Amino acid sequence: MDWFGRANIAFTHSSSPLALRRKDGTSTDLVEVCKASTPACQLNPLLFNGNIQTMWTAFKEHGPPIHYRRRIFNADHATYTGTFAVDFAVPPHDDTDASLPPRTAYFSEEDFDKIGSDDDKPMLIVLHGLSGGSHEVYLRHAIAPLVLNGGNWEVCVVNARGCANSKVTSGVLFNARATWDVRQVVNWARRTFPNRPLFGLGFSLGANIITNYVGEEGPSCPLKAAIAVGNPFDLEVSNKALQRTMLGRVYSRVMGTNMKKLITSHKDEISQYTTLDYDRIQNITFLHEFDREVQTKAWGYPTEGAYYRDASSCDSVLGIKIPFLAISALDDPIAVHEAIPFQEFIQNPYTVLLTTSLGGHLSWFEIGGGRWHARPICNFLNRMANEIDLDSISPPANGQAPKSPQVTEFDPVRRKLRVLGNN
Repeated sequence: MDWFGRANIAFTHSSSPLALRRKDGTSTDLVEVCKASTPACQLNPLLFNGNIQTMWTAFKEHGPPIHYRRRIFNADHATYTGTFAVDFAVPPHDDTDASLPPRTAYFSEEDFDKIGSDDDKPMLIVLHGLSGGSHEVYLRHAIAPLVLNGGNWEVCVVNARGCANSKVTSGVLFNARATWDVRQVVNWARRTFPNRPLFGLGFSLGANIITNYVGEEGPSCPLKAAIAVGNPFDLEVSNKALQRTMLGRVYSRVMGTNMKKLITSHKDEISQYTTLDYDRIQNITFLHEFDREVQTKAWGYPTEGAYYRDASSCDSVLGIKIPFLAISALDDPIAVHEAIPFQEFIQNPYTVLLTTSLGGHLSWFEIGGGRWHARPICNFLNRMANEIDLDSISPPANGQAPKSPQVTEFDPVRRKLRVLGNN
C-alpha cells in the first residue's frame, strides 16, 4: 500500500543487463545506472491516485520559463512530404510572435545558418504527447534542469505536424508510428554537430514514436541512449481500456476533442491537401472515432484497430540496441498497466522499465508543484553523458539473444502498412 503519496518503485529488466564502462575505467551495467538515477518517489498525498493526478494537469501552472527559437524543416523524404517545426531551447529573449506559443520566436536565417558547432555538449531531441508541443508543462519540467541555471545541454523539440501553432503544408499528417521527422532531425543533428552525443526523449504518443524509431534503427541508431515516459505501448489495449470505464471515456472524449480542435485550426489546409471529410470529423466525440475517421483514411488502414496494432511500440522494444529507459506509472489511466510489455523488457538487455505505483499520466505531482519524472530523466541523461564511456557500447558485442535451433526469424519492427510512394 502507498502511504501519504510515497510510491513504490520497481525495475523490470534482463537478468543479464547491458554492460557499461565508466570513463574512469570501472565497470557497471544499465540497471545499476538506472537505479542510481532514480530517487524516492514522494508525491503529493492529496493527489492519491492516477485519476486525480491526471486530472490535476487541467489546473494550468506556469511551469519553468523555457525560451525557444523555431526553425521550419522541409521534409527530405520523397514520400513523407511537407514541413514540420523544431523548437530549440535558447537563452531568454524578449522577442514575441503572436502566432507562436509563449516565449517562442523564429530563428533569423542568419542565426540559423551559424547554428552548426564542433562542440561536444550533449544534445537531447524531444518528442511531445498527443496534440501537444514544446510548450507543454510536463516537457518543460523535464528539460529545465538541463538548460537552466548552468545546465550544459542543448535541447530541441520536434513538434508533430500541425501542433504547437505549426502549419500543415501537405497531406502527410502525424500518427503514432510517424518516425520520419524525428529520423530526419537526428540525422541532421549528427551532421551539424558531429561531436555531440545525441539522446532522445519522448512523452506519451511521442514515447511510442521514439520507441518505434529506436527499434527501427536497431544497432545503427545514432542516439547514445533514449527515454520513453508514459508510453501507451500497446495502442489497441490502451484504447479498449479507455472505452471500458466512464472515466476512460472522459479521457477519450477530451483527447478526441483536442484532436478535433487541431483539425479545425487547419481546416483550409486539410481541405486543400487531403480527401478527409471535415464535416464528419466535426461529428466525432471520442479519440478512437477520430482515429477511425482520420488516421485510417489518411494512411489506408482498414480499421482503427489495424492502425493501433501496426503503430504500437510494444514489439519495437525487442529491436532496441542502445541504452533505453522507460518510465511508467502503474496507475496511469491512459497508458494503462496492462499495455506495458513486461516480458519484452526482460528479453532485451538494452532496456530497463522503471515503474511507479502512483503518478497518473505524465503527472507525478510532488508537494509544492514539482514533477517527479524530471528527476530520473535528468539524472539518467547526466550519468550517461558525463560518467559512461559511450564509445565503449558496442551492439554486436553486447546482449545478443542466443541462437535458436529453429530456422525462424522474428522481426520486431516489421509493419503491415507499406508506403508505395507517389505514382
